[in-house]
Amino acid sequence: VPTRPGPIGRPHRTAAIRRRGTPGRPPQGPRPSPIRGRPLNGWSRGPFGTAAVPNPPRVVLKSLGCRLNEAELEAWAEGFRQRGMQIAEDQGPADLVVVNTCAVTLEAARKSRQLLRRFQRTNPRARLVLSGCLATLEGPELAGELGADLLVDNRDKGRLVEIAIQALSLPVLPGLAIEGGAQSLAARGRQRAFVKIQDGCRYACTFCVTTLARGEERSRPLAEVLTQVNRLDRAGVREVLLTGVHLGGYGSDLGLDLAALLRALLRETRMPRIRLGSLEPWDLPPDLWELFADPRLMPHLHLPMQSGSDAVLRRMARRCKTAEFARLAELGRAAVPGLNLTTDIIVGFPGETGEDWRRTLRFVEDMGFGDVHSFAYSPRAGTRAANLPDPVDEALKRERGQELRDLTGRLRAQALAAQIGQRAAVLRERTSRYGGMGDLFGYTPNYLPVLVEAGAEPVSVGEIMELHLLGLDAEGEALHGCRIA
Repeated sequence: VPTRPGPIGRPHRTAAIRRRGTPGRPPQGPRPSPIRGRPLNGWSRGPFGTAAVPNPPRVVLKSLGCRLNEAELEAWAEGFRQRGMQIAEDQGPADLVVVNTCAVTLEAARKSRQLLRRFQRTNPRARLVLSGCLATLEGPELAGELGADLLVDNRDKGRLVEIAIQALSLPVLPGLAIEGGAQSLAARGRQRAFVKIQDGCRYACTFCVTTLARGEERSRPLAEVLTQVNRLDRAGVREVLLTGVHLGGYGSDLGLDLAALLRALLRETRMPRIRLGSLEPWDLPPDLWELFADPRLMPHLHLPMQSGSDAVLRRMARRCKTAEFARLAELGRAAVPGLNLTTDIIVGFPGETGEDWRRTLRFVEDMGFGDVHSFAYSPRAGTRAANLPDPVDEALKRERGQELRDLTGRLRAQALAAQIGQRAAVLRERTSRYGGMGDLFGYTPNYLPVLVEAGAEPVSVGEIMELHLLGLDAEGEALHGCRIA
């Protein structure tokens, strides 16, 4: 009796869970296959890889959480397209649903489950494939709870398309392949492509469940990254964002570093705009700052600090304390004009005192961050922080979180106001939460939002507009600009 491949090619116990509802207890006798054998979208399947009717299966891809998940989703979309399948909108009918789950917080795990249940309601006959951090950490339980057809562990994400085709007997017709690129990104409401350059992390911050789910550091070969970026450029993509779990560790297993990759991208590709994703404030190459002399490398860095209290940072096992971070910010701003620094802060980490919190607020204000992403701490099973004493009351977390959001609003307004009177090249986005329906919208090189009144001359989504930044919008949440003739 066939069974589904689970992590690293082994049969897993999802079939047992779905049959008996008891995680970890296999049923007596042969295990039935949990893969449903119905045809997809009108296909009359013969042997593997053939079909009687050329009506391509509709595949819905959805990701939660980090930009690394989004980069993986884009790679899967390209893989399915190359095999003649149709990437569909997530609101429409589908034959196959693939979800890249997130587990970074309890809220992220809850949203992952909520999304999976929504897909079950809207596409009850679609086959369901789960991957991502939640699927890796809670795979058998999650599949049993939601009736998934296939689990793909994080270690096998690079082969998800091949695994799904084989395990689910999906029809393949390369003759129907559709080229990806700018149009396929725009169809999903995106204008920049996320490019995965590495995975995993060698460190173990006490709160971090991602290290448990992603494993050790692995870097993509430099030539492979260059090939992808050049292909995206030829397809009309105007901006890429490099992403990973620990970007600063890129190349540690290849005899390279992040600066070597950036130099190669600037030298051997013509991509107009290159951004760095979230970057831990350590392991940065000493020659990083000089690379920003090339205007194609965007002057924005997201450096997660997590706390402004050294006592809290020690309990987190963070490798950068406040004085080191301040020196890093000083060096960056001196070397890169207009550099916008943003950060992450965890609110209510175990043992965080009132004085710790006041230090954090002072540090955030002193650093003048352009934006702060704040998260209320939630314990994650398997992490060391989950067993730390002195948890912070939930009501106090909410109070502190509001204080930080108020401060962040003031800092964001200051960062926007400092750009008034400047000129900027802005990549036009498809949608915006700012402005009216007719307004054009995009981000400056240092990742500040800009609204532009629609003029007589049309501007295509994905086009780079040269703007003069005149002021702020009515709500004070975005810059207002006009096009330079």
